[in-house]
Amino acid sequence: MIQDIYVIDDKNELIVILNKLFEGMNQYRFINVKAEELELALRNIPALIIVDEDNTDVNVIDICNTIRNDDDNNITPLAIVSSNIDKAHRIEILKTSVQYYIKKPIDEEYLFYTVKNIIELLYTNRKVSPLTGLPGNVQIQAEMKKRLLKQETFAILYVDLDNFKAYNDVYGFSNGDEIIKFTAKVISQYVHNVEDSSNFVGHIGGDDFVAIVDKTDYDKICQEIIIEFDTGVEAFYSKEDMERGYVEIENRKGVLEQFPMTTISIAVVEVDPNVFHSTLEIGEVGAQVKHRAKSIMGSAYVINRRKTI
Repeated sequence: MIQDIYVIDDKNELIVILNKLFEGMNQYRFINVKAEELELALRNIPALIIVDEDNTDVNVIDICNTIRNDDDNNITPLAIVSSNIDKAHRIEILKTSVQYYIKKPIDEEYLFYTVKNIIELLYTNRKVSPLTGLPGNVQIQAEMKKRLLKQETFAILYVDLDNFKAYNDVYGFSNGDEIIKFTAKVISQYVHNVEDSSNFVGHIGGDDFVAIVDKTDYDKICQEIIIEFDTGVEAFYSKEDMERGYVEIENRKGVLEQFPMTTISIAVVEVDPNVFHSTLEIGEVGAQVKHRAKSIMGSAYVINRRKTI
């Protein structure tokens, strides 16, 4: 996943240094922002904002307050690079909830590891699922909102498993967790198998996942996920269950019931910015499309394309 890092520097000096330090590391994308364009830029939600105090005519305290007063960026990590080493000045800046103060002249190695460690810490903290290591609802919503604000056309893939409860009842939650981890791996493999994309995979919880993909061949991604899942999930069943094609569970009345093998359903909502204006609207349509996908026997996907007329 590509991490956008805003560099507020009216002279474009700091971004040159950062691009050189992170050359070849394509997961980091540095975007230069003029101080006067800050409010426009904050319509997006970057992973980190770095301000070069020496290279902007706008008061750095005002810049920090603008960022912290923005609802979408009030918790975005903020670093200040400055030649002002006066302690009182540094304290005033830190009072605006700035996390890092980097003194000039810049030690490039120190700058590199500071930025790298901030991003890695953010990534770790956003892993709300200890099972899959994928971001959860907070980051999922942020990613959707960011793309809506940027007026992008993208797609949301809502993914979940069919007959998974029956599997857990027969094989236990521990084995069920292994299928969840396998599913996360399969989705991530094919969603991220696109060069120069900012595709995203999140884990809502249980057997529910969300992927956000750039405008691309959604059919191909869904087909690859289904083929890989249907082939790999067989390893989680006993030979006997695979041969007969179902599992048996005794219900409350003591009667054996038969349940098909676990399959995967994918509901795809293509998001046209002229049609959808909130994550809530997307979610409502996603629920409808998921219902259609799950009504199909076996692994399946359904794509909803809504265009402006």
